Amino acid sequence: MIDPITIEQVIAGMQSALPGGLAQDLEKNLRAALTAAFARLNLVTREELEVQAAVLARTRARLEELEKQVAELEKALLKK
Repeated sequence: MIDPITIEQVIAGMQSALPGGLAQDLEKNLRAALTAAFARLNLVTREELEVQAAVLARTRARLEELEKQVAELEKALLKK
């Protein structure tokens, strides 16, 4: 993902290269275009990603436990 600081640097560079009124219009339009583009990307926050990673880790651990239980039950059934 693009770093917000990089976006700010690009906008600042464009503003310094253009006359006042044009720079303000460009900033407004560029911000609107970037906001719309990011909205279409359906991005998640770092916090949401970390929460889902934790859920996945717990799910994997539980799956491993269940796989062990199934293996033990199968072994017990084969002994009978």
